[in-house]
Amino acid sequence: MLDSPLAQVPTLSLDDQATDPDAFAAALGGSFERFGFAIVADHGVPHDLVKRAWAETAELFALPDDEKRGYFVAGGGGARGYTPFKTEIAKGASAVDLKEFWHVGRELPAGHRFADRMASNIWPARPEGFRDTFVELFAAFDTAGDKLLSAIARHLELAPDWFDHAVKDGNSVLRLLHYPPIPADAEGVRAGAHEDINLITLLLGAEEAGLELFDRANGRWLAIKPPEGAMVVNVGDMLQRLTNHVLPSTTHRVVNPPPERRGHSRYSMPFFLHPAPDFLIETLPQTITPENPNRYPEPITAHDYLHERLVEIGLVKK
Repeated sequence: MLDSPLAQVPTLSLDDQATDPDAFAAALGGSFERFGFAIVADHGVPHDLVKRAWAETAELFALPDDEKRGYFVAGGGGARGYTPFKTEIAKGASAVDLKEFWHVGRELPAGHRFADRMASNIWPARPEGFRDTFVELFAAFDTAGDKLLSAIARHLELAPDWFDHAVKDGNSVLRLLHYPPIPADAEGVRAGAHEDINLITLLLGAEEAGLELFDRANGRWLAIKPPEGAMVVNVGDMLQRLTNHVLPSTTHRVVNPPPERRGHSRYSMPFFLHPAPDFLIETLPQTITPENPNRYPEPITAHDYLHERLVEIGLVKK
């Protein structure tokens, strides 16, 4: 593995949005239409904050297994807190993923209208400062995501603020991912081929080799390797459904490393940007044409769609 050719996904600067929003939107949308992915530099998430988050992520996963499992909520669908190694499985896969992860969600005030559908965060006793770091990081990802959604709206000929209402108090999730060292005879891969559930995913940590996308145009896997510190951004299934596949949710995976890297951990931080639970995913009229008829005549709420998909990947039981 890891001999896949490099995907020619363009690297865009989010700074360009301020000077020429239409050109940035066209570049982002064009990359999404071709690959389902884009690489975004100058994303505004502070470097020092990211550096602190990486250090605390490594400390978290280095905790004793019994301590980490104390933050696992049985039957909670992995919504918050810890999910142990070999729990999640890609849809249709035969082997579970070789990873463990921790989920941080939106902090809601007491009595919020979504309190019954968005679980409260779980905070570990250590590392010290973990809560402050990841509340701040969640907010920084949220801000970057809003800017990218504004560009997507422009590309779709919607008002630049079209997504603002959709994602206000959205059920977004920041996932801290640890792929532990793996033996040569390990069954499965670090993350099996899958598509994301949400609107868009903003990912830090893809500099370490392993992430690949499936290029439908050529029927082959392509490796993604962003510049240091840049984000990999991809379309999720909710946005694919909303846009009637004009913006495709591309299959991707994390393959196992070469022998010389198998003794090393791999870490990444995807931010799964979700709409609010009551947002109705209904095909945008401008994406319906004679050549591209409406694939989803029945709309569905984001909450119901999320539940369906969590069942498919083994995090929620039927």
